[in-house]
Amino acid sequence: MLPVMLDLRGRRVVVLGAGEIGSRKASQLIAEGAEVVMISKEILAELPEGLAEVHHRAYEPGDLRGAFLVVSATGDGSVNDAVVAEADAQGIWANIADDLQRANCYLTANHRDGDVVVAVSSGGSAPALAQWVRAEVAKALPKGLGLVADQLRTERRALQASGGSTEDVDWSERLSELIAELTTPGASG
Repeated sequence: MLPVMLDLRGRRVVVLGAGEIGSRKASQLIAEGAEVVMISKEILAELPEGLAEVHHRAYEPGDLRGAFLVVSATGDGSVNDAVVAEADAQGIWANIADDLQRANCYLTANHRDGDVVVAVSSGGSAPALAQWVRAEVAKALPKGLGLVADQLRTERRALQASGGSTEDVDWSERLSELIAELTTPGASG
């Protein structure tokens, strides 16, 4: 599997199933700026705020039209069959929560600090393990890495604006300086 970051801002994402898993995944997708449409026969968990649409009914062929990604969390094999067929026919990413062999993508356990994102996956086999690894990594990282990313973005843009290339720069010393500022008590960045 190739880890990839997807920009979901403003993209239509369909979540099928409004149980704990569907609601949790919908919340994660909303936080990334997706326009989440939730479709479910039953509402079994609290729905996250920010849903673009909610349809209290079963999945119907055609529901994926215009979607970038679908998450099926229904636990229904026949629904998964139809969803995978429609997603494949339309070239839509498909996360099938309870049928990992049929999914072509997995949602990761993420730690975010500004623009810095650490994503952990178990390939869908052990979400609890991915969440544990994410928490351990988060504890090990200094807080404020998003500020470091912001500063490096500014420095890279200034270099590019002056006609320089960022490809030939060894950023390791500058990174060490900025991270030391984060971890030194009383230092300002």
